[in-house]
Amino acid sequence: METKGVKLLQGDPKRAIVKLSIPMIFAMLVQTMYNLVDGIWVAGLGPAALAAIGAFFPIFMIIISLASGLGVGASSVIARKIGEKNKHEADKAAVNSLAIAVIFGVTFMIISLTVIKPVLEILGTSKAVLGETLKYAYIIIFSIPLLMFNNVSNGILRGEGDAKKAMYAISIGSILNIFLDPLFIYTFKLGIKGAAYATVFSILVSAILIVFWLFIKKDTYVSIHIKGMKLEAKIINDILRVGIPSSIAQIAMSVAMFVLNIFAVKAGKDLGIAVFTSAWRIINFGTVPLIGLATAVTSVTGAAFGQRNAEKLKTAYLYAIRFGEIISLVVMSSILIFANYIAKAFAYSENGAQIYNELVNALRILSLFLPGVPFGMFTSSMFQGTGYGIRSMIVSINRTIIMQVLFSYLYIFVFNIGINGVWWGIVTGNAISAAITFTWGIFTVRNIKRKF
Repeated sequence: METKGVKLLQGDPKRAIVKLSIPMIFAMLVQTMYNLVDGIWVAGLGPAALAAIGAFFPIFMIIISLASGLGVGASSVIARKIGEKNKHEADKAAVNSLAIAVIFGVTFMIISLTVIKPVLEILGTSKAVLGETLKYAYIIIFSIPLLMFNNVSNGILRGEGDAKKAMYAISIGSILNIFLDPLFIYTFKLGIKGAAYATVFSILVSAILIVFWLFIKKDTYVSIHIKGMKLEAKIINDILRVGIPSSIAQIAMSVAMFVLNIFAVKAGKDLGIAVFTSAWRIINFGTVPLIGLATAVTSVTGAAFGQRNAEKLKTAYLYAIRFGEIISLVVMSSILIFANYIAKAFAYSENGAQIYNELVNALRILSLFLPGVPFGMFTSSMFQGTGYGIRSMIVSINRTIIMQVLFSYLYIFVFNIGINGVWWGIVTGNAISAAITFTWGIFTVRNIKRKF
């Protein structure tokens, strides 16, 4: 059965970019709104609890990166098979993706439970913050298999052009979490543990919804049959060829954030990490529409690659960058203008007021990060869609671990400009890497056109 999503992927690339990105932008906005609200609810417990969430955030992002990377791999392969009009191979890609998700989920849950404490101790936070972080982390870790399943399933849905179902799964879980947070944290008096329980329960609800679509209602383009399921090395390799580099690329971002957290602690103690955590939540919120667009770029360029249509691929890629740049400039301007008001949401508790001025300053500097994002992010998405997973990984590592960490180190420890060095290091590193990445993207599109 050829669904509306499949017809969309095989049609006009500009229309496909818009139609596929809008549901994902909405879903990402809701999810990021939950992250912001979660931070605000936790902020009511004081700076120690907020710092605890910040300390675990890079580690949690490593877990999310693994899950998201597998989802990107599934999305890329399925989109390319749809472009080739090969439903049988698309079905096999979906089945093998879910099998990988289960295996990876259980494996990394066990590993995380073993290493979480020594890893957190490296960060160097106070014993009070470490204790709060561990309370939160041990609960979240048990949801890793569900996170893997949800992300891969959403990748399958995006790959077949059904962004609306992916939107529903993400949005329902996030909205539920927003309402459960105050209930678990304050009404049930569970403190930071309550935030973790609310998150796990919401992830479970999203998983149930996805199971209903894929295994009970069965109204998706791909057909998934557990009975007689067979793992195939060629398909798994194709998924992992994009998925693993994508995971490594996202892990690189988390590793960079972990290192930058250490820099923030060195430059500003516990308050430094509290400021960084709060400011970066806002900047992440600003990148949400771009992330939604990026998921569409992967699917649309993947389908165009499968169709062997280089002109369609180029149109989708450049159109997305132009669209994304307009969004970035609007968001940057908004943060610059309203930084004073935004900061108040994270500094409303009695103890939290001490981070207000630093937070306003961090927001204004970090907002300059946004205009460079579309050039790097959408080039990386195009690499993923066309099966060049290693290239996507290289540009992400260059941006985060090399450029952002390098410049932050120089600003803090060589030029001694204090906590501002973290913010300016991120901005500088991103701008330089964006120029390099976009140039590589243009050359890649030209080479694909010559091959076709």
